[in-house]
Amino acid sequence: MIHSKKVVVVLPAYNAAATLEKTFSEIPFDIVDEVVLVDDASKDDTFHVAENLGIRHIIRHKENKGYGGNQKSCYDKARELNADIVIMLHPDYQYTPKLIAAMTSIIANGVYPVVLGSRILGMGALKGGMPLYKYIFNRFLTLSQNILMRQKLSEYHTGYRAFSREVLEKINYHANSNDFVFDNQMLAQVFYAGFEVAEITCPTKYDESSSSINLARSITYGLGVLRTSFQYFFAKTGIYKAGIFR
Repeated sequence: MIHSKKVVVVLPAYNAAATLEKTFSEIPFDIVDEVVLVDDASKDDTFHVAENLGIRHIIRHKENKGYGGNQKSCYDKARELNADIVIMLHPDYQYTPKLIAAMTSIIANGVYPVVLGSRILGMGALKGGMPLYKYIFNRFLTLSQNILMRQKLSEYHTGYRAFSREVLEKINYHANSNDFVFDNQMLAQVFYAGFEVAEITCPTKYDESSSSINLARSITYGLGVLRTSFQYFFAKTGIYKAGIFR
């Protein structure tokens, strides 16, 4: 079933020159048809490393558009390539590309239209070196989101995600923020549209090359996550609909 679907892996890259080759080398090209890399105005040699690896579809932002802005370009290009299944993989090697086949299979066989690689299932986050304060922050936000959105995910904050084409065509991800809260807004839109989400256990790796945000930006992110969850709650209860749910 997988081979009857066009699978596109998108790499939202920012200063990923040191880890891009390792990430790229583990992508299972027996099932992946195309790779798209969006270089969000990196200050290192990400663009040239991508060229040397032979990545066919490279988009280079002249100015940094942010993590959400990067993903918008990723998904737009994947849809332009007529992808049936789109996998977002961070090129900093925080998530293993070896799960792409499993995530793709779930969507290709019509089990779920969205799959998340969860760092929380199996305690992968702490084993992989996630700072304790980030872990606690993650658990608090996830609990709050599950209550407000009436869902039961193990985490909303993983950057390892797979989507069917139908999902990307139905939700208005361009209405979302260009910052890190984009991920949570997108999941809220997915649930609001009535799609179900699967999770698989994903080991993760935190080191000097892993992308991360500082405490101040983490707080801003957390407030944005809670705001999105309340907007979802109010939209579902019919009180009012915020822009991303219209």
